[in-house]
Amino acid sequence: MPTEQALPQTRLLVQAAAAVCEDKKGQDTRILELDPVDAGLSDFFLVTSATNDRQAIAIADEIEQRLKRDFGVYPNSVEGRRHGEWILLDYVDFVVHVFLADRRAFYDIERLRKSARPLTPAEFDSELKAALAAKTRAVRDGKPLRSEPAAPSPRPRKAAKKSSFSGSASAAKPRPAKTATRKAATKRDSTKAAAKGKRKTA
Repeated sequence: MPTEQALPQTRLLVQAAAAVCEDKKGQDTRILELDPVDAGLSDFFLVTSATNDRQAIAIADEIEQRLKRDFGVYPNSVEGRRHGEWILLDYVDFVVHVFLADRRAFYDIERLRKSARPLTPAEFDSELKAALAAKTRAVRDGKPLRSEPAAPSPRPRKAAKKSSFSGSASAAKPRPAKTATRKAATKRDSTKAAAKGKRKTA
């Protein structure tokens, strides 16, 4: 069963972003549901591959535009758009990684996150539909919802998700703890992957 910590809104955003990857012919799209141990990092990683930098940029741009248009949500930050080899869209509760195929194989973040549960977009959609159907039945039957506990979630969430990552006053604010933790973890993962590549070529 998927973790109930992730808010339904987050799941809908991940589903919409994954649909863009499919529409734009992203390859081997996977959704990694991160282990609760990595809760300070994010809830989900969405990973997809592109055959060239133009396609990678097109996928990232369309994800950003669709989430902005349909949900009013902006990424907290965007990295790697200029080169298009590895574009990262940070939405705090989930992170989109758009790779060129060889860069994805080199960094292999799916292997580095071995505790994560990988899902295809179809599997993710199926689970989301089942959860929404269960919620609808519970509301109809007047039963309490398991996914909506009376007590607030112990894990704080970033309030200002709708602020643009560029050109706004909020862009100058310090990065949330979750994002800073993820940046350090991503740097550590990249260092491990680079060391692995050097050992192979030695």
